[in-house]
Order: sequence, then C-alpha cells, then structure tokens
Amino acid sequence: MDLLLVSLASLLAGFVDSIVGGGGLILVPAMFAVFPNTHPATLFGINKGAAVLGTAAATVQYARRVDMPWRSLLPAAGAAFIGAMAGAWTVTVISPDFLRRALPFVLGAVLVYTLMRKDLGHAHDPAFAGRRLTAAASLMGAVIGFYDGFFGPGTGSFFVFLFVRWLGFDFLHASASAKLLNTASNLAALLLFALKGHVWWHYALVMALANVVGSLAGTRLALKHGSGFVRWVFIVVVGALILKTTWDAWLR
Repeated sequence: MDLLLVSLASLLAGFVDSIVGGGGLILVPAMFAVFPNTHPATLFGINKGAAVLGTAAATVQYARRVDMPWRSLLPAAGAAFIGAMAGAWTVTVISPDFLRRALPFVLGAVLVYTLMRKDLGHAHDPAFAGRRLTAAASLMGAVIGFYDGFFGPGTGSFFVFLFVRWLGFDFLHASASAKLLNTASNLAALLLFALKGHVWWHYALVMALANVVGSLAGTRLALKHGSGFVRWVFIVVVGALILKTTWDAWLR
C-alpha cells in the first residue's frame, strides 16, 4: 500500500513537473507522510531517483517538437550538474535555514512580476545568441543548480522564470530548456545521495516509472496548448509553492 501511495504521488508530481517544475511540492510531502520515521536524506534521495527519469523523459518529448539551442544548453546542463554537486556538499557544512525563511518572499516577487507582465513569455525572442547565450545559460545553470543541491524547492520554476525573463524565451521553450538543466541537477543530487547510501532503489525505480508516465502526459498537454497554458500552470504552481514554503518557514 505504501508503494502504491507514493507511486501515485510520483505520477502526479511528474505531470506537474514536466510543465513548469514544482513536482517536489507534491512528492516530498507525500513521502514524509507515508514514511514519517525515515531519515530525510533517504526521502530526498528517493525523490531525486524518481524525478530524474521524469525530467529526462520530458526533455526528450520536448526536443521532438520544440527547437532547442543544444550548443548552449548542453554546457549549461554541465554547469547545473557541477553547481548541484557543490550545493549538495555545501549543505553538509552550512544550514540552509536562512533560505527557508527568504524563499516565500522571492517566490512572491516572481509571482507578482509574472502577473503584472501579462505579455511575459508569450513571444519567443531570445535576448542572446551564440556564445553569449551559452555564457548566460551556463551562469544560470550553475547558480540554480547550486540552489537545487543546497536547498531545492522551486528549482524547476526558477529555471523557467529565468529562461523567460532573462533569456527572452516563451514559456514553452523555457519549460523545454529548463527540463534539461533540471535533469542534470537532479542527477548530480541523486549520485551524491546514492554514494552515501540514501536511496531505496526498490522504491525509487517503481516511482520513477510512475513519474515518467505523468511526465509524458504533462508534456503532451503543454505541447498541445502552448505557452499560454504553461504560463497559467506556472502561476498556479508558484502560488502553491508560496503557500507551502510560508507554512514551513513561518507558521509551522
């Protein structure tokens, strides 16, 4: 029964994550509810084990239908991988509590800006090209990748927002590109947790399959309805993240 419950949560998480990120908002609390006495690092390790295949599957699906600047995105994915490894190491020596309290305000600013700019992310007009795009995407990958390894909540949504606001992508291209970078940061964190023995593979593999199913369904929906649909899902997910992170940091 436990495996069925977390697998269903993983399926829903994959669906949401494939569109705008934020799957951890669903899966991590579900695992803490089902396994309340398990070490948090083990639950985070299972989460990354499930998520990495889901984000990879979404990347493949998007790549078939969306024109992605691979020459810039692949170095950026490498930077996200290195950043996530560095962040995961840093959290072993520095507490992320200060981020826990600041995160609701950062997400709030992202939400307000997105709501005020109604045209944000509708047109695909990249602000950079060539080496400048590679440098900008790699810097973003390293910084948000570090954040993913160090703390994590909202990583996919931050990737999407920065692709839209800073790099000039529309929401559909931003979501597609974000999936590649998020796959790299998830893989880095998974490797670290696995090396420390914090992954229950018999759970992670089944949940990964469920996550892929949800991811494929979400990706197809995003491709069918385009940037306007992705924008509204982004707004809903960021709003939910604000509520969840506010509760965790200030009210619980």
